Amino acid sequence: MSLVLFAKIAWAVGVVSWYVLRIPFQRKAKRQQVADARHRTARDMTLLSISTLGLGVLPAIYALTSFPRFASYTPVPAQVVAGVLVFAAALWLFWRTHRQLGRNWSVTLEIKDKHKLITSGVYERVRHPMYSAFFLWALAQALLLPNFIAGPAGLVGFGTLFLFRVGREEKMMREAFGAEYEAYEKRTKRVIPGLY
Repeated sequence: MSLVLFAKIAWAVGVVSWYVLRIPFQRKAKRQQVADARHRTARDMTLLSISTLGLGVLPAIYALTSFPRFASYTPVPAQVVAGVLVFAAALWLFWRTHRQLGRNWSVTLEIKDKHKLITSGVYERVRHPMYSAFFLWALAQALLLPNFIAGPAGLVGFGTLFLFRVGREEKMMREAFGAEYEAYEKRTKRVIPGLY
């Protein structure tokens, strides 16, 4: 098996694992009543679509067809190993955030009935560890898919969602939790412990 084929398979296994990990949490979250859906807008759905394009559609096209071939390059083994390890870390963090959020989690920006502010575990040092997990996934994709378009497409797609969504999400949380969330903001970073 060639290194490129192995890397493509590793990427696909990571994406399928992400989907399988999310299923039980998505089912539980759907049963929870929504208290405030004002922030669930067409803009938010567009941002989610852009992220899906970068983390799913473009890399899948490349993985299945090698298109666009002109942007491909030969990877080195250390790059692929690093990609596998980073994807494993992304999946672990993704699972932990879902476990801790429980029924508070949702794909779109909304507040659930009996919504609780989670500030412990992986939420102790960063406010958005799920976004951290998606950035790790995007980095893993850039390492695993040796193509100058498909590889970094996840960083561009998810980065766009993050850039235009995180401020609105934090505004929603301040409205819902007031001073409690403001104090949480002061003692934590957004996605990288100690940095940002």
